Amino acid sequence: MKLNLRENKIFYLAAIVAIGFVATIIIPIVQALYLERQGNIEEVLLDIEREQRLIENTAAWRERRVVAEQRAMDLEQEIFVGTTIPLIEADIQRDLSQHVRDSGILVNATRLADRLETEGWLMISQEMSFRTANVANTVGLLERLENSMPKLFVKDFSINRTRAQYTGSITVVGFARSQGLVLGSINEC
Repeated sequence: MKLNLRENKIFYLAAIVAIGFVATIIIPIVQALYLERQGNIEEVLLDIEREQRLIENTAAWRERRVVAEQRAMDLEQEIFVGTTIPLIEADIQRDLSQHVRDSGILVNATRLADRLETEGWLMISQEMSFRTANVANTVGLLERLENSMPKLFVKDFSINRTRAQYTGSITVVGFARSQGLVLGSINEC
């Protein structure tokens, strides 16, 4: 079938309109789909790279976890444990008195313990006055306290010489978790 001149012009005009339609509507849609696909590919590649880094770092994170768990167990051994605050205070006083006696120092007086509770922790401060004939005994006491378990931290220390002996005072603090403790009344604190 042969087209006349007018039909040819209409056919060419329709072809130009179709090409214009494709150029203005279809090509941008195809380009957007292509760019979206490229973005998805890049995102998948980044996810793969991130997963590979996580796999590579797994051993390091396991090691860090083991170290942190060991440190937590070590710290757990450094704190005092008891069911009530008076029992913990008594443990701290007993440990301090034992370290003092083991160092060859005589106890003059022991004050009542002070306590401070905050954010699930309990800090108990114990003060004791002492006397000794040999100042080297105090060095032994400080070394014993440094190596004590549960840990007793020296908060304050003073020593004076009077004639043939040395007198002084020491204040130590010990820590306990207050969660699960029978705390008593507010007036006790």
